[in-house]
Amino acid sequence: MSTGENEQGLRKIMDMTRWIAIFILVLHFYYYLYGWFKEIGLSWPFVDKVLINIYKVGLFTSFHKSKLIALTFLSLSLIGVKGKKSENITVKTALKYLIPGLVTYFIGYVLFLIPCPRDIGAISYIGITTIGVMLFITGGTYASRIIMDALADDIFNDANETFPQEERLIQNEHSINLPAKYKLKGKVRNSYINIINPYRGVLNLGTPGAGKSYFFMRHVITQHIKKGFTMFVYDFKMPDLSVIAYNTWLKNKDKYPGKSECYFINFDDLSRSHRCNPLDPIGIVDITDAAESARTILLGLNKSWISKQGDFFIESPINFLTALIWFMRKYQDGAYCTLPHVLELMQVEYDELFPLLATQPEIQILINPFQTAYKNGAMEQLEGQIASAKIALARLSSPQLYYVLSGNDFTLNINDPSAPKVVCMGNNPQKIKTYGAVLSLYVNRLIKIVNQKDKLKSSLLFDEFPTIYLSDIDSLIATARSNQVATFLAIQDITQLRKDYGKEQADVIMGIVGNIISGQVTGDTAKLLSDRIGRIMQDRQSLSINRNDTSISKSKQLEAAVPASRISALSSGEFVGTVADNPEERIALKSFHCSIQNDHAAIKTETEAYLPIPLIRKIDPVIVQRNYQAIRDEVREIVNAELQKII
Repeated sequence: MSTGENEQGLRKIMDMTRWIAIFILVLHFYYYLYGWFKEIGLSWPFVDKVLINIYKVGLFTSFHKSKLIALTFLSLSLIGVKGKKSENITVKTALKYLIPGLVTYFIGYVLFLIPCPRDIGAISYIGITTIGVMLFITGGTYASRIIMDALADDIFNDANETFPQEERLIQNEHSINLPAKYKLKGKVRNSYINIINPYRGVLNLGTPGAGKSYFFMRHVITQHIKKGFTMFVYDFKMPDLSVIAYNTWLKNKDKYPGKSECYFINFDDLSRSHRCNPLDPIGIVDITDAAESARTILLGLNKSWISKQGDFFIESPINFLTALIWFMRKYQDGAYCTLPHVLELMQVEYDELFPLLATQPEIQILINPFQTAYKNGAMEQLEGQIASAKIALARLSSPQLYYVLSGNDFTLNINDPSAPKVVCMGNNPQKIKTYGAVLSLYVNRLIKIVNQKDKLKSSLLFDEFPTIYLSDIDSLIATARSNQVATFLAIQDITQLRKDYGKEQADVIMGIVGNIISGQVTGDTAKLLSDRIGRIMQDRQSLSINRNDTSISKSKQLEAAVPASRISALSSGEFVGTVADNPEERIALKSFHCSIQNDHAAIKTETEAYLPIPLIRKIDPVIVQRNYQAIRDEVREIVNAELQKII
């Protein structure tokens, strides 16, 4: 206990220890310089008798033995010294006195080896040794004034903001396992990011260049295809991810039951694109399916409408497009139920279109407001209701789009046990608004088909997810787990998701996913991630300096394991996040902050050996234009035939 009596007692012990050191050193001088002391009349018989007894003990069996013992007691006396702490005094300052002091203390022995007058040698030896003692004491005193601040060199708090992470490799038939390295108290250790339950949703965040595709998405594709997952890949910059999926599938065809196939949708290169009808009548079972498809297309074309759903001039064009889709679905049992046919039907004049649509009783309630406005001559209102749909959908009136959307090379039933598929669909960053709406329709129809019982396990990968619109993504993540559908969403930042989906929907997506792996992000996203990772116990230290004393206080406090500022400064390949576990496979250390370890040489070798996406068929502009004109002619024939029946 730090009391006045104890401090006084300690001081007395230290003083006594120092006097013992000085006494031994004086005896050393007297013994080895006895001739000189006797010559100057400073020898005493009593002291001589004491020295004889001490000699028998063995104190003077060697020249340096007594000096070492004296130095030991001197060192002990310095342990209890409590000098006033100072920031200006360092270990280097103390060593400037300690090392010369020790050298001077022992170097006096040289005087006994060289011939010199006895008095000069004796005085010089005593003087040199005494100077060494004084320097040693000074250095020891400075050492007691050093502020032992272990955290002073860690200005960015790197050592404190480390925590234990999962070092086991936990694998199962669904897992994604990424080898990594992390720091723990200054030491680099090996670890694994074990996403053992991807069915609870995986959100991959990171600014451009953070390494989302190279360090994460490519491993999801390769590992899941090797485990027999059927897969849908939304490739924002086709063919970056598509070529990985294709070549991995080529090497792992045997992992699937039945005959598996790999399909591509590429609007920019029709020769390497299959054809698929997203409005396949098999998937449009009732009018609600038509309504969902209409909503997906229009909201995909007009992202600003997402936050205005329910408004009159938003719901009106959706109802109008729903009526057109359902008419095509019912006409000849869906023989012409494709998006190009719907778009061409929309261009028919009102006096022909409304009587045509009225032939289907199920859509009477949808077209009634438009018919009423037309009969009453409210053309401005009618145009306001329909023109927004026409203007938006006019962007899709392209021979290339018509060609891909009107064919039927494959269905979107990717996890059918009898026909498993790997499907890759590509976007173009320069044509996001046009292609994104069509791809949104594909995805919307695909998830309705995939999310069903008794099908194969499947993965849905969305690179740059905000560039397409998927209204029920939260429901997909929440309900698809039981149907073994794993959803992977890659976004750059939560603000990007809020801009395109609205704040409420973006926050729901952020909160509902069970696995998050994030590279460098900033702002609100970094704060949300920091809060999700949680807090750890960290050392805290404060330094107080006043005129009389300097004090250091240390404490422990719960602080963010990975602060937002650190997440904002992550390097490429460095990731933070949390993973979800299973009841039978518990993971205690779910949070991580590590660098994913890619075998760059192996990846480069593998990439160089990749085969390009194959040529599906030879396409020339004449074929595409002929298909475009054929669709327009078919719609005209449908209108003429039905009007003749009405007449």
